[in-house]
Amino acid sequence: MFYRIVTINISFCNQLKIIPRRRNVELIKRYCATNKILYPKTIFSGIQPTGSVHIGNYFGAIENWVKLQENGENVIWSIVDMHAITLQHNSTELKENILKLTAVLLACGIDPNKSILFQQSSVSMHAELSWILACLTTMPRLAHQPQYKEKSQTLKDVPLGLYIYPILQTADILLYKATHVPVGEDQVQHIQLAEHLAQKFNTTYGETFPMPIAVINKDFGRIKSLRDPLQKMSKSESDTKSRLNLTDEPAVLLNKIKKAVTDFTSVVSYDPENRPGVSNLVSIHSMITGMSPEEICKEVKHLNTGQYKLFLADILIDKLNPIREKIQLYMNQPKYLQKVLHEGTQKAKDIAFKNWLEVKDKVGYGTPIFSNNQQ
Repeated sequence: MFYRIVTINISFCNQLKIIPRRRNVELIKRYCATNKILYPKTIFSGIQPTGSVHIGNYFGAIENWVKLQENGENVIWSIVDMHAITLQHNSTELKENILKLTAVLLACGIDPNKSILFQQSSVSMHAELSWILACLTTMPRLAHQPQYKEKSQTLKDVPLGLYIYPILQTADILLYKATHVPVGEDQVQHIQLAEHLAQKFNTTYGETFPMPIAVINKDFGRIKSLRDPLQKMSKSESDTKSRLNLTDEPAVLLNKIKKAVTDFTSVVSYDPENRPGVSNLVSIHSMITGMSPEEICKEVKHLNTGQYKLFLADILIDKLNPIREKIQLYMNQPKYLQKVLHEGTQKAKDIAFKNWLEVKDKVGYGTPIFSNNQQ
């Protein structure tokens, strides 16, 4: 296996157009100056099986996962269903969403022969490591996590799971000794917590974990809601016309684009501050085609915004409809989807179990002794 110090891979990040936070790199350089441990480069990320996967999820995460996979990286992708129950949920829908998300990932290009794809709750060591890390975390530090502050504002009674789920996220990462974690910018503080806890564990119990680096897709500008272009496109938004789902029929995609909020100026221009609606459509166009916003505006200068919406809808349908058709094919094969998750879980367990035994020994749990009839 090829090993390297986790501070390198800047060329790898540039190649994939993702960028580690400057603070992360400097912190890890200082850490590795005194800890000359070599770790295999391992990339880990997860996605929740909640709501419908939309183009923001695709361009912001899944498309990049496929690039990493095809570049031959050591990648582990998790369907993080344990995170999905931090707020009230429907258990029947969750079961369906786990299989649906598996179908989506496969349809988008995730190959279980090249990537490890597994269901988080099937590996109990995520929860076990989370408890150990919780014992190293302070309540004030968790209270400052932005996701908690944002979501707790709308709740009368805040579930404990919502408060501590960044610790579980850290356990997800450290259990596989991940060195790189592709995330959105809203998750960067959670990766900083993972860095802190990795260092805290190493200082307390001895060198065990690498310092994970958050990598952000620097070519991805957050896609906005079609109904409120000042807000990001979200799986949880109640208005289904606000997002473009990968499972939307062509007629639905066309209707959503036609009804997307723009303004009363007919010319197509890219000005996110003053014209957020039409600029959001141009951003979507840019992500699909790889053209710059300036190139797009020049190409469609003969179109008004109404005509441009129809033009963009055709491009969008050409991109998403093949994915939708593949998703449907996979959804018609639930046993195959279950097989993919089962095999991925076995691969994940092989890695996790080895690392978990090391953690248990260092914490002081020791190795359990079984009698003959218990083995």
